[in-house]
This record gives sequence, structure tokens and C-alpha cells, in this order.
Amino acid sequence: MFPARLLACAPLALVILALSGCSSLWGCTDTTAERGEAGVKVQVVDTEGQLLGVTAEVVDWHLEPHPQVPAEGDQVNFRFRFDGADEHSGRAVDACAVDKKRVALGCQTIYSSTARHQPDGALTGDDWFAVEHPEQVAEMLLIPNDQSYHGRTCEQDIKDGGGMHPPETPRRGEQL
Repeated sequence: MFPARLLACAPLALVILALSGCSSLWGCTDTTAERGEAGVKVQVVDTEGQLLGVTAEVVDWHLEPHPQVPAEGDQVNFRFRFDGADEHSGRAVDACAVDKKRVALGCQTIYSSTARHQPDGALTGDDWFAVEHPEQVAEMLLIPNDQSYHGRTCEQDIKDGGGMHPPETPRRGEQL
């Protein structure tokens, strides 16, 4: 059996370990938020699924050669709008070109901080991206999850990492 003096010191040792940060070896966990429903117009949500008071919308899109690299053929050119965001909030969502079955042909993250102020207070911008089969693009969709903050993972920083992270940007071939 253990001596009483040793058992009496055990809780104190655990407190010292916890305060020194050693307990994070057992407590660091990474979790990923569930991906929200894609749409042409979405309410942006944080990693906990809470509304941020920001709306993101695909205003228009079309296929055409990029003016700087016309020899590469058609690319997706789309215009987007953020309402309720400002350039300092840095909100970001994933924009995806999808086919008729809502299968992602290509995705990229768009940021409110790259958009221009409009008289009505909105931020608008436009972007380009190439997809392998541009003739299959049927729609541009936005994923509502805010991508502006990823934080450090447990693998990167066992002491200060962990917590909830935004979902990964959809990969080509994923159903939205």
C-alpha cells in the first residue's frame, strides 16, 4: 500500500502539473466545425454555428478567358458581395463552382477585406479561377462557414493550440 503522506501529496502534484501547462498534453484537442449548407446567398457563421451578422452573396458569374492569360481558355469570373462586414472584420467564405448535381469543380476562399466599399455600405469584389472543365459549371455557390480564423492546431502548438477550426475548403468532386 502507499504511505498516507504520498497519497496526501498526490492532489498537490496534479495542481502543480496543471498550472505548469503539462496537463495540456492530455487536454489539447482539435475539432472541425460542421460545414454549412451551400447557397448563392448565405448568412456567415462562426465555428460554433452562430450568425455573425454578415451575408455573403454571389451577384453574378460567367465564363470567359482571363484577360491576362487568354490562351488558357475559359475561366470562372464571378462577382460577390458582403453585407454587414467591413474590411477590418476580415470575414471569408469559400466560393465553389459546381455542376448540375452540385459537385464541386473548384473552390477558393474569398475575403471581405479584398472587396471595395459601395455607397450602400456593402463590400463588393470579383475574382477569377480556373476549373478543369469550365463547360460543366452550372452555378457558383458559397459555403457559410467563416474561414477568416484557423488558429493553431495541437500538432503545431501542444500548449496553446487546439479548439474549434473552420471546415476545410471543399475539394474537387465533393457534393455540396
